[in-house]
Amino acid sequence: MIDHIDISGVRYHLDENTTKYIHKKLGRLDRFLPRHARKTAQLEVVLKEVNRAHGNKYECDVLLKLPGKNINAKDSTMNMLAAVDIVEAKLATQLKKYKEMTKPYEGNRGVFARLKHRATRVLPSN
Repeated sequence: MIDHIDISGVRYHLDENTTKYIHKKLGRLDRFLPRHARKTAQLEVVLKEVNRAHGNKYECDVLLKLPGKNINAKDSTMNMLAAVDIVEAKLATQLKKYKEMTKPYEGNRGVFARLKHRATRVLPSN
């Protein structure tokens, strides 16, 4: 679980159910983080209620601070919890790309090592 989550509301009253839901959904994003980034990851969540001409909308803006990169995701819908779900999916996609980017390059070493191991293996005789 991501330990450091800051939640704030702009023209939106934060209730206990919403904060629990955000901690549950966004706290699980550490599954997609590389190991070196899990302890230093910080989430800043801003929830907004926007009055538009065609009705009220809710915006969820999340900033995830990682070593070497900040990841941002934003969405607006008619329901705050749905906006949190969509933002979580967007962050998961971006974190998968971040993890691939930070993974060390291995090249073909693994393939050649396996081929060499197969060639040196002694097969049992009949």
